[in-house]
This record gives sequence, structure tokens and C-alpha cells, in this order.
Amino acid sequence: MRYALLICGDQSDPVLATSGCGGWTEEMLRRGVLVGGEGLRPPSEATTVRVRDDEVLLTDGPFTETKEQLAGLCVVECADLDEAVAVAAAHPAARLGLIEVRPLWNPPEGAN
Repeated sequence: MRYALLICGDQSDPVLATSGCGGWTEEMLRRGVLVGGEGLRPPSEATTVRVRDDEVLLTDGPFTETKEQLAGLCVVECADLDEAVAVAAAHPAARLGLIEVRPLWNPPEGAN
């Protein structure tokens, strides 16, 4: 089953911003678990899109004011939730912020 690992933390913390993955990516690729992923640019560069009464409303930066922001995501293929949690717990960001493990919908066969 595929899971999204949503990596969250306080992006104003210089340790989170510069820590990288400390070999985690290479280890998960070697194990054949990591399917894909990307780091995200800071929330200050985000644009939030909402549609209300058919009007497109844009907000620069994050819509919510929270310390912990989404910093990146990884997609992993694991046997079950227990393995996905172990993979997330091994990520260095789990020691600095949090990682939400969320199952992905499986697309219907033949769908892209």
C-alpha cells in the first residue's frame, strides 16, 4: 500500500530548514520503499486559492497562521501501516517536527 509522509515543522527553525534527510532518502531507495517525494519552498512563497460564490480569491503566503507548516512530502510503498510508521519514524524530520502518515487512494486499474 502507498502512503504519503507529510513532513511538517517550524520552517523558521534553521535546523529544520537546513538539516536535509541525513541519508534517509538513500536508505529508503536502497530498501525499495521510497516511490517519490519533494521538499516544498517556504510558506511565504505559497499562494492559497479559494472559490467563494464563483469568485477566485487568492491569498499570498499560507492561509493559516501556525508554527508548523508542510515542508515536504514523500510517497512510500509499504506492506502495512506499521511499516509506514517505522519508515516515518526513521526520517530526521520526525525529531524536529512531525510526520503525518496518510494512506493514498489506490487509482483504478488502467488509470494514470
